Amino acid sequence: MDILRIILSIILPPVGVFLQVGFTKQFFINVLLTLLGYIPGIIHAIWIILKV
Repeated sequence: MDILRIILSIILPPVGVFLQVGFTKQFFINVLLTLLGYIPGIIHAIWIILKV
């Protein structure tokens, strides 16, 4: 399942984070990072997926 989340995180980073942690603080941080820059959103999403 982590492979699917990582692929979704590359396409749409908040979706991958949502599938991992739901509507938490990390999800909203990822939305903000994705809006500020796509690459930071991807990095944060992959970090969250691999950390948990």
